[in-house]
Amino acid sequence: MSVARRVPDLGALELLLAVVRLGSVGRAAAELGVTQPAASARIRAMERQVGVALLERSPRGSRPTEAGALVAGWAQQVVDAAHALDAGIGALRGRRDGRLRVVASLTVAEYLIPGWLVALREARPEVTVTLRPANSAAVAEAVRGGEADLGFVEGVRTPSGLGGTVVGSDRLVVVVAPRHRWARRRGGVTAEELAATPLILREEGSGTREVLDRALAAHGGAAPPRLQLGSTTALKAAAVSGAGPVVVSELAVADEMAGGRLVVVPVPDLDLSRPLRAVWPRGGRPAGPARDLLALARSGERPH
Repeated sequence: MSVARRVPDLGALELLLAVVRLGSVGRAAAELGVTQPAASARIRAMERQVGVALLERSPRGSRPTEAGALVAGWAQQVVDAAHALDAGIGALRGRRDGRLRVVASLTVAEYLIPGWLVALREARPEVTVTLRPANSAAVAEAVRGGEADLGFVEGVRTPSGLGGTVVGSDRLVVVVAPRHRWARRRGGVTAEELAATPLILREEGSGTREVLDRALAAHGGAAPPRLQLGSTTALKAAAVSGAGPVVVSELAVADEMAGGRLVVVPVPDLDLSRPLRAVWPRGGRPAGPARDLLALARSGERPH
């Protein structure tokens, strides 16, 4: 038989202990913030559950029966253990809520998360945040391995083994230096021409590469890249130097485009939009500061 069938719940045990200590159901009810009829009904229900009378009632108050005194002694141990458990859980929650480990794809880490973290700092100044940039595949691996509380990836779907939600969107663009021959094409290039051209790209495993490869699959697939580089900064430097066309997030090249150092080459028949996702271990939802950062990301705010 299950122990739970014989053992009253914690609230009932706390009520019994209050009656024994104060000598009155009414005074115990007032201390615990319940009505006297509710407290009396709960005592009767506890006596039925236990199977013995626990209190002797008289006009002068209530005192425990012999069996009630025994049950009260055992109940005190249970309540003390529950308080210790509650304190331990509180300490764990405090440790969790005092830190936030984030791992994010390079575009999100460089161009979006800084603004979100400024807002988080204003709301939760006590939280210590660590941010590690990585490509989308490494982000997923870190979150699955418990190395991060929250991750941000770029890609068409949530990585396997993780929970996730879309927090925004981004668009890839093809950019070249102003002296590149594509810069003078007002109509841009076709998807087939882009697919046939060796490009300067991010490494495999990045969200940028995944989206581009998927988009070009219907146009013969991407040609072997001219260069593979592991950072957005390196991609932009290669494009500015005239090394060749680069595919990169529109967020990343806003300053270079405004300053005339890079030119966007339209590809009218190719959709290079992509969702940005927050991811977390499957089976739960972000809690504490991770939940707060997720809310900021989903608010749609972008840094100025």
